[in-house]
Amino acid sequence: MISVPLDKKRHDRKRFDCAVPALKNYLQMMANQQSNKDNTRTFVLEDVKNPNFIIGYYTLTMSTLDLSSLPSALQKKHQNANSAGLIARLAVDKRYKKEGFGEWLLIDALKKLLNTSDSVAFPLIVVDAKDGASDFYKKFGFVAFFDEENKLFITVESVRKSFKVSSEHF
Repeated sequence: MISVPLDKKRHDRKRFDCAVPALKNYLQMMANQQSNKDNTRTFVLEDVKNPNFIIGYYTLTMSTLDLSSLPSALQKKHQNANSAGLIARLAVDKRYKKEGFGEWLLIDALKKLLNTSDSVAFPLIVVDAKDGASDFYKKFGFVAFFDEENKLFITVESVRKSFKVSSEHF
């Protein structure tokens, strides 16, 4: 499996339904526009049987970082940081739920952000969990900000270590 950039001419965005209106509407109406304006990048996982069908997607961008919402140790360590990688959206079509695609998309998004951090440094990866999805992200080591339970973060250092450990097991 590989993720590819959203292509409005190839991918059937109208068919996509994740049962969360904000995520569905973003993919159908905004994702391509935001990418063309260089505000975000949206990647999709295609169905191998029909590449026009979107199994799921995620959207990446950068975000400002409010250090006061972090634990004091991270505030000290990253006191000069002012930006973070952001997984702005992540969704799986309801026809493909419970097949591990959400996890795959998250890992793929983290890999892309980790690669980006090698060129443009940022200390954290942030996610805005929609509709109570925070438990999904917590399974992967994300921690809630002090002031917003649906806004979570993980350090780039933690992601780098987890990928290094997992690649050593193969």
